[in-house]
Amino acid sequence: MTGARIPTVRLGDNGPEVGVQGLGCMGMSSAYGPADADESRAALERALELGVTLYDTADMYGSGENERFLAPFFKAHRDEVVIATKFALSIPPDDPAKRVVRNDPPYIRQAVEASLRRLEVDVIDLYYMHRRDVNVPIEETVGVMAELVRAGKVKHLGLSEITSDELRAARAVHPIAAVQSEWSLFSRDIEAKVVPAVREAGAALVPYSPLGRGFLAGGISDAARDLTEQDFRRLLPRFTGDNAAANVALLEPIREVAAAHGASLAQIALAWVQQRSAVHGLPVVQIPGTTKRSRVEENVAATAIVLTEDELALLEPIAGKVAGTRSRDMTFVSAGRE
Repeated sequence: MTGARIPTVRLGDNGPEVGVQGLGCMGMSSAYGPADADESRAALERALELGVTLYDTADMYGSGENERFLAPFFKAHRDEVVIATKFALSIPPDDPAKRVVRNDPPYIRQAVEASLRRLEVDVIDLYYMHRRDVNVPIEETVGVMAELVRAGKVKHLGLSEITSDELRAARAVHPIAAVQSEWSLFSRDIEAKVVPAVREAGAALVPYSPLGRGFLAGGISDAARDLTEQDFRRLLPRFTGDNAAANVALLEPIREVAAAHGASLAQIALAWVQQRSAVHGLPVVQIPGTTKRSRVEENVAATAIVLTEDELALLEPIAGKVAGTRSRDMTFVSAGRE
């Protein structure tokens, strides 16, 4: 794919229109080890050329550095991009293994102002609650988020890693444009309850980690050998020990389908996620992350791949055989499983 632009889809009934594939920007500033800033900037520009218009960040990525990094790109293309960022989740600098979640009103009001400053914008297009603080009623959290919409600081609201009941309670307070959850050939828990609730809400699903944090691309078989010391995936259960060895074997049917299409494993995994839109009858805009132009082109090209019923059947059993949980501490991501 050299110059063709991808199709567009609307995020929910009243949300913005975006390219059918977005871009996760976390790795440009954190989580996966050092990234080349110049190459990351080139990847952003190339994505936009190809029709990628939804750019996903969060205040916790690099403790605000990701928002700052993206600000010049957003400023140069403000009318062409949809900016999505998040609040609620932070990592204490003195304890990288710890997660702090806050949804209380004073924190939200402080967080949005900080993100606006770092992004150097007057309004955030899509503002997510990154994780749920069970000590604060969801209605209260979304009520404050709705205030931000009325104040002109935010255009549309999103929720990440929530349950179907939480979504129904939230949408009773204010329309929800998008729900973000992990969804891939390795992680399909949300299909039972969350996906139907998102469809019912007239929202879009925005799958993060559609490549299983890179495992489904086929380049990782031993985290200790294949990943840098700064890469947090070395700590994830699916990437280590016997789990990793078992999960590598699950890539074989993906290889078979990829060979039939003359495609990469990553492209087949992305094509599978994209076809969830037709299977479940709702808008789906996945946000694979990368820091490289070549990967942007590869990922975007997957939007043109259509898998046959036989191929989908071949891939169907994979998720049920995955070894290991997707996070060390599932309390921060398990809500989306209900």
